[in-house]
Parts: sequence; structure tokens; C-alpha cells
Amino acid sequence: MLKIVKNCTETEANNKLENVDWKLSFEDLDAFIAILYARGAYASSKLELDSLWSTKWGPPFFRETMSKNRFKEIMKFLRFDIRATRRERLQHDKFALVSDIWNRFIYNCKICYVPGENITVDEQLFSTKVKCRFTQYMSNKPNKFGKKFWIAVDTKSKYVLNAFPYLRKDETRPQDQTLSENVVLRLLEPFTKKERNVTTGNFFTSVKLAEKLSKLNTTRRVGTMNRSRREVPDLVKSSRGNV
Repeated sequence: MLKIVKNCTETEANNKLENVDWKLSFEDLDAFIAILYARGAYASSKLELDSLWSTKWGPPFFRETMSKNRFKEIMKFLRFDIRATRRERLQHDKFALVSDIWNRFIYNCKICYVPGENITVDEQLFSTKVKCRFTQYMSNKPNKFGKKFWIAVDTKSKYVLNAFPYLRKDETRPQDQTLSENVVLRLLEPFTKKERNVTTGNFFTSVKLAEKLSKLNTTRRVGTMNRSRREVPDLVKSSRGNV
């Protein structure tokens, strides 16, 4: 993954700069990533960079890891794909700008961890107002604009087991599957035949999905259910409070 980021970032920089052989070492890339983690750990992602590198107020970690100018330079050219081939890839991949890195990241997540018996499936909105074809507005979220991902996690450790972005209409989704069914089946595909307990929210929960998971030997399933679904008995639909 680091090799891809290094190559894409160097390519972008050398396309932008004239008569300069711009290089990014793995040491600098590691330091750059460490600073990104540190900004989150210090809860300082929204602070100006000048404050973080300040000799008076900033934590020493930032100054000792990398110069502010070098950090800003890498951030300026940071890329996860090659711009020259982007237009062609976007024709069949809406996530083309980061899909290669993302798919490798998820592959590593799958092979590097064995989940416990309990898995939770839900959505996650990553806040951003950057406009693209699949930016979402969700009025019930604290940060209402962002990119939505479907995610399966280990319920106890919160480790990400599988995930993919919501890109609106999916031409590859089987016609006999609803969006919610397709999401759960895709996320749990690596864990079928392994008898995990699965918890889902009311967007996903349905009798039809429960039957499909049962056939895949993902038999123990818990989830809230929207009372407006057709399979919910009339007694439940007309009731108020606990049944």
C-alpha cells in the first residue's frame, strides 16, 4: 500500500512541478502518517498547522517528526491513483480515486484478524462537504454531509472486518436482493459457514434476510425491525410501546 501511495504522490508532484525530480521516501511517508494519527490523538485535527508546530504551544512530537513545510508539501501532492488514467477508470468505478488502496486495506483487515463470535453491521458517515456523485446528506447525523460506508465490525473490539462505500445505484446488485440484503450478504461473505452472531439495525432486519443467512449457516441473528415492514404482524404495527 505504501508503495502505491509513494508512486502516485511522486507522479502527481512531478506532473505539477517543472524541472524538479520530486521524491518521497518511505521514511517521510511513515512520518507523515504518524503526524496524521497524532493530530487525531491530540484532538487537534481542526487546529491550524502553525499552532501544532509552534515552539510555544505545540507538542514537541510534530516539530521533531517532520518540518511543517515538508508536511504541507506532501499533503499538497498526496494521491492514491494516477491522474492520467483516472477518466477511463471512472467510467466503471465511481470510487476510482482511492479504490485500489481501499481494496488492499480491506483485504489486509480480513486476513490479519479472526473475529469473535459477535459481529455488528451498520452504516458510518465520514464527515466531509467535498462534493461528488455519492456525497450523502443525513439529517439524523451530527455532521450531516459525508461519505457513507457500510461496515461490519467485531462487536467487542470494534475492529473493522469488512467495509465498502455506498455509491448510490449499483448495477451489479442481483435483482432478487434489496439494498439492505445485498449490503449484509456482501459484508458477511467472508464469515459464512462460520456460525457467527450478527446484529443489525432496522434498515437491514427482515425475515427474508434472516432466511438467507440461515441457509449460509450464519444462524444466530439479532436486530431491531421497522414496524412498517410487510412481514410484521398487524398486532405489532398497531401497538405502541413494548409488545
